[in-house]
Amino acid sequence: MRTLTLTLAALLAFGIAGAANAGKPVNINRADAAMLADALDGIGLAKAQAIVAWRTQHGGFKRAEDLAEVKGIGQRTLERNRAFIRLNDTGAAPAPVAKAARVRR
Repeated sequence: MRTLTLTLAALLAFGIAGAANAGKPVNINRADAAMLADALDGIGLAKAQAIVAWRTQHGGFKRAEDLAEVKGIGQRTLERNRAFIRLNDTGAAPAPVAKAARVRR
């Protein structure tokens, strides 16, 4: 019984810690690498530095999907952070880009 209680307590603690790392809104066109690493889930300092380098080289992100152009950032990471990605300081998350409908002939 004691082992079960300790196991449940540990699972609860890890669950709460995981939720704390869920992400925070961040302007990906203005934040430095440390801010990006702190705010985005699954983005460490190395990937955050790659985001800043891509932004410097390409002149900034025009849409959230551009973040997937950064080496090491895939669609899963993008989708996990979409609600926290800001392109400007207005505070609104960008809407996902709609996929084009397939035309049948």
